Amino acid sequence: MLIESSKIASHNDGLFKSHQNKLVFTVSEITETESIIQKLIDFQIAIPSWALGTGGTRFGRFPGGGEPRSLEEKIEDVGLLHALNNSSGAISLHIPWDIPTDYQAIKKLAAQHHLKFDAVNSNTFQDQATQEYSYKYGSLQNVNKAVRKQAIAHNIEVIQQGIALGSESLTVWLADGSCFPGQLNFRKAYHNTLESLEEIYSALPSNWKLFLEYKCAEPNFYSTTVADWGQSYSYVKKLGDKALTLVDLGHHLPNANIEQIVSLLLMEDKLGGFHFNDSKYGDDDLTAGALKPYQLFLIFNELVEGMDARGMNHAKDLGWMIDASHNVKDPMEDLLQSVEAIMVAYAQALSVDRKALEIAQEENDVVRAQEILQNAFRTDVRALVAEARLRSGAALNPVGLYRDLAVRQGLIAERGLKTVATGL
Repeated sequence: MLIESSKIASHNDGLFKSHQNKLVFTVSEITETESIIQKLIDFQIAIPSWALGTGGTRFGRFPGGGEPRSLEEKIEDVGLLHALNNSSGAISLHIPWDIPTDYQAIKKLAAQHHLKFDAVNSNTFQDQATQEYSYKYGSLQNVNKAVRKQAIAHNIEVIQQGIALGSESLTVWLADGSCFPGQLNFRKAYHNTLESLEEIYSALPSNWKLFLEYKCAEPNFYSTTVADWGQSYSYVKKLGDKALTLVDLGHHLPNANIEQIVSLLLMEDKLGGFHFNDSKYGDDDLTAGALKPYQLFLIFNELVEGMDARGMNHAKDLGWMIDASHNVKDPMEDLLQSVEAIMVAYAQALSVDRKALEIAQEENDVVRAQEILQNAFRTDVRALVAEARLRSGAALNPVGLYRDLAVRQGLIAERGLKTVATGL
């Protein structure tokens, strides 16, 4: 399903006057708006292939209809999102859920939708029908060397898949850990994992990166072998320059200061990228910015400050991706909302008066420092985000146009009501 540019133009025409009025006011409130708008145009957030279907919990899953039945349809869905917001120009594949049968045809299809292939993701947290050994007691940490070898071989295969697609990074998330005291030896589990990662790392092409994700709990609830940013940092520091830590916003214990974690990893040149989502109780994978928009802004505040201090390119030097589950929402609408929230937080962070904030910090003016940040957060920057979309040929109101065009109903008519996205 394609969205014609004429329909986007017609949609924008109907909203243009109202948008211009909002933009004029926003420009009067914020300096250097042209620079902010250009950064927003350049900024792209990868969509994970597994987020295009309805999510669920261990209690049940309620598919919404019209879900993508193949990798080709997942690419088409991301293409729809990108046409609507021009900020979703990459797709991240999960292997073996999304193995292409014809790499050239898949690359051609992605190019038709103006998409690139972001990080490829390995999967050693599920058993596949074709594998010889089970990951029930871990993969890269497993006490059985044959299991570790199987997991290593899978990750190397994923790298080869990524090379064929033009990807340049591998994301490793491990479910490894233990459910009960005494189940495993912590030190041996660490060393087994490190040795396994070293073999995977040695298979990386020279221009590739390895992102090591961490998670405090689940599916194991007593210990996790890569449980927090410190443990991830410990591994990637030992592996080498191409190994970096990946931060998932839902993978922390309650009240963790994620913005401080981000700052320190940037300082140590070990921050690789993000999985954006939001949470209330745990790894909820909710719409980004739905519950904690101020935290999202504070994270971006540290990102902008830290990346500028290191002379980094905001759009290219870190990996930006959503990781979400849409249990009761249309996945496409949810993803559009997440991208919007991320872009708003980024624009707010770009609007912070850095010089004034630095002076306040140097003078220990706590009240002034707080006012500077909160004023930036409370300033409505949505007109700047919309202007960036307008200038790049996307929709002023992506969710509104999605609904006006009845996209989900069209997908149901094309694919059926009972389809279930692959990989879920």
